[in-house]
Amino acid sequence: MIRTLSLPGRRRGVSKVSQINGFTLMELLIVMAIIAILMLIAIPTVGALKKKANETSAIQSVRAVMQAQSMYESNYPTTGFACSLASLGGDPKSGAPTATGAQMLQGDLSSGVKSGYIFTISNCTKKNLNGNDLITGYQITGVPITIGQTGDRGFCADQFGTIKYDPAGGSNCTQSLQ
Repeated sequence: MIRTLSLPGRRRGVSKVSQINGFTLMELLIVMAIIAILMLIAIPTVGALKKKANETSAIQSVRAVMQAQSMYESNYPTTGFACSLASLGGDPKSGAPTATGAQMLQGDLSSGVKSGYIFTISNCTKKNLNGNDLITGYQITGVPITIGQTGDRGFCADQFGTIKYDPAGGSNCTQSLQ
């Protein structure tokens, strides 16, 4: 007769099942739900921060155009102010600055689009002086490409140097920037 010895803590016919390391489906679903909740909280905040950064860049761009206009008027007194961003821009590789390419603004701003805003110079007032048109006034406008996404406010300034804004995002700037 053959006897089998049974080891303590083990039953006959039962083999030890090895446990596999890893995550269960439920654990993975819980982690995914937590990540989704965090994203829902973070995405609106990131969008608001981007709009705020675009608006700050637009204000600085309007200041840069005003400063370039002041330098342009000093360098080209027979022309007065520039009536286009392209006149304030220009490529330094193309040669010396001229009245049509003064090289006073960076390329992105002189193209008219920067950081989610569209910039223009308009409402140029001309005065005829000795047969030449002297531009004595202008208005700079910066409006969001998509109101509510790239920015909420529009910004304006003129030759007098006061930056104003339009809370609706257009170019009807009535409120002074503080």
